[in-house]
Amino acid sequence: MTTTADISPREYYAGSTAPNAKRLLFAGFMAILAAGVGFGARGGILGDWGAQFHFTQTDLGTITGGGLTGFGVIILLGALIADKIGYGKLLVAAFIMHFLSAVIMVAATPVYNKLSAGDPEHATKMAYWMLYIGTFMFAIGNGLCEAVVNPLTATLFPKNKAHYLNILHAGWPAGLVLGALFAAVFSSASWEVRVSIFLVPVVVYGIVVLGQHFPKSEAASAGIPFSQMLAQFAAPLLLLLLLIHAMLGYVELGTDSWISNITGNIVGSKQGGLYLFVYTSSLMFVLRFFAGPIVERISPLGLLFVGACCGSIGLFTLSGSQTLVMVIVALTVYGFGKTFLWPTMLAVASERFPKGGAVVIGAMGGIGMLSAGMLGGPGIGYNQDRGASDQLKAVAPEVYEQYKAAGTNHFLFFREIRGLDGSKVNPLREKAEKAAGDTAAAGLTPAELQVHDADLHGGRFALRTTALIPATMAVLYLLIIAYFKVSGGYSALHVKGEEETGGIAGPVQA
Repeated sequence: MTTTADISPREYYAGSTAPNAKRLLFAGFMAILAAGVGFGARGGILGDWGAQFHFTQTDLGTITGGGLTGFGVIILLGALIADKIGYGKLLVAAFIMHFLSAVIMVAATPVYNKLSAGDPEHATKMAYWMLYIGTFMFAIGNGLCEAVVNPLTATLFPKNKAHYLNILHAGWPAGLVLGALFAAVFSSASWEVRVSIFLVPVVVYGIVVLGQHFPKSEAASAGIPFSQMLAQFAAPLLLLLLLIHAMLGYVELGTDSWISNITGNIVGSKQGGLYLFVYTSSLMFVLRFFAGPIVERISPLGLLFVGACCGSIGLFTLSGSQTLVMVIVALTVYGFGKTFLWPTMLAVASERFPKGGAVVIGAMGGIGMLSAGMLGGPGIGYNQDRGASDQLKAVAPEVYEQYKAAGTNHFLFFREIRGLDGSKVNPLREKAEKAAGDTAAAGLTPAELQVHDADLHGGRFALRTTALIPATMAVLYLLIIAYFKVSGGYSALHVKGEEETGGIAGPVQA
């Protein structure tokens, strides 16, 4: 891997790309795919972690959230130093962090086994922190990659950003599919094997970028000083876009952390939940290659508005779905809704604030990941615990006392709760799964059936509350559309030297 090499900005502003543009795009695709593989595989082993280490849903949400938090922090920090340090060096650091994360996560089991005989509670805490640190380090690797590949792609394809950023981020659902399929097909393998599969695409992107030269961002190549990049954040529109992207991180990545687990419970099959997750991720993968033609017809902001509406409708419908057919319909609407949101938001920020370079696009990705990690994963986990515990306490308080977790959980300013013990709830899920979701045939006792119903209610409650987020996003997109309507129309801006020039009103295509 080589350090950053300057490439004439005239090449990019003339509409051409570097000779190795497609190779670098593929490397970026594989780097994001690695993140998706790890994320998808981890979503399929949350139940294993809960059963083995006695975690609550909030515990599991905080662990997965820690991975996303680290992702966000490093995108922000990486974006600030990307042009100075060099894209190649950052990818080397990402490569190292990815490997170390796998080592630490896999070590959780032997450490837990060694400590559990003498102090089970301490063993659970140690396992928790090892998994948290491991996922955090995994996220550092992901964050370093994303701090590079987003501004890199925007630089390589300056007049077709929305299209190529969507192609780049097709690596995410592709990784989710591969990770979830591996977890499903090799479900009999240990979770340690399943969680480490992301190392395969890590090796691939490491090989692909060997010896390659990397351009600087559009702003850095044009000589925009760092102070002027930071000055972009004084714009109210950019601040609003950052707020919306924080909501997007909660609803997309936070939900993705849990969707396989929740839908598996709804359809009465852990494997079924994984395959439904594969379905929605496959839908995302295919659709992201068609972002260009869609944007050409309805503009980036129109696409964002439609996506937010579909995301809200899909989640709300899923929360009340009682049959497999309705679950699939709801997931299809939700999957279409979330497909274009993340990369198109990055494209809009880059098009409207090109002087911000890697800093602006990194801030967008970073704030989204921070929200997903600090709010999305833990918040959805908390809402599951809250919905389940409130339901069980209301219908069977004595049963709740038997199944409640040892510790309490809280989220932000919301009230403290005591969720259900995952090691006690998970066997009931397994019984229901063996009976193909037929709780009557599963042989559950009346008390166990109450626990199972409360567990299912918790997942539905979490989906309903999450559906409010994209609904709010849709309203904000409408306000932005109205703003551009009265101010002359949406246009992409480009930087030439120290000048900023307007593009064509509406969507911009190369």
